[in-house]
Amino acid sequence: MKKLTFDYYMQIDYSETVSSCHFTIKCLPKKTLRQRAENVKVPLSPDVPYSMGRDSFGNAQIYGWDDVAHTTFSFRITGDVYTGLDHREEQIDEDMLAVFRHPHGLNRAGEGLFAYHEKLAGELPADAYERALFLMHRLHEDFVYEKGCTDVGTTAAEAWELGRGVCQDYAHILIALLHMVGIPARYVTGMISGEGASHAWVEIAKDGFWYGIDPTNDIPVGDDYIKIGVGRDAADCLINRGIMHGGGSQTQTVRVSVNEERKD
Repeated sequence: MKKLTFDYYMQIDYSETVSSCHFTIKCLPKKTLRQRAENVKVPLSPDVPYSMGRDSFGNAQIYGWDDVAHTTFSFRITGDVYTGLDHREEQIDEDMLAVFRHPHGLNRAGEGLFAYHEKLAGELPADAYERALFLMHRLHEDFVYEKGCTDVGTTAAEAWELGRGVCQDYAHILIALLHMVGIPARYVTGMISGEGASHAWVEIAKDGFWYGIDPTNDIPVGDDYIKIGVGRDAADCLINRGIMHGGGSQTQTVRVSVNEERKD
């Protein structure tokens, strides 16, 4: 078990004044079998009231109405997370499992990915979990990590054709491959030690529970990972959404730190 202290800061600067804004923020660590959060604080600027709830995937979120004129909106979420409490994440909700069996949105495959799957088909292990690990290992070998060549709207098919991308792309491609071999899989957002930014990985269904695997780093999810949200793809897990009056163009700054608290 580890105690990780995290600090997630996002600032949005607008070229014109925002007179009012509806906002939704999903950046609260989930309670799972593997992790437990404590001392979580969520200051906002402007300092306006907010409510707490959950989305259709069970992700914690805060939402509110900001009617204070502003050109900068920011939030900072801090707290402690105890990780490594279990290898499993959550028990599977059988009523929701069908949602994670089929392609959706950004994890839809194209001809190139289907051809890649066909090439690997003869090497796939019989056991479903070992099959998932095999696909993760091969993707890690055959796809290149490179920042700046994809964006938040890049699909699995587009990223595969490029042959390079970031953690979001690794996750979308692996989900597409897992669906091809009949393994339910879902997209995960979170934070890990040493990244300085948010991270994305995949969870697969096994024996009634969800288990995390990280294709970007080619490892099962361990006690250096803080899980925030899950969904079908990255669009379901956006950290911040808003509908505003005014604002013009905007720029976004994100700073993330995750540090292990060590005993002397």
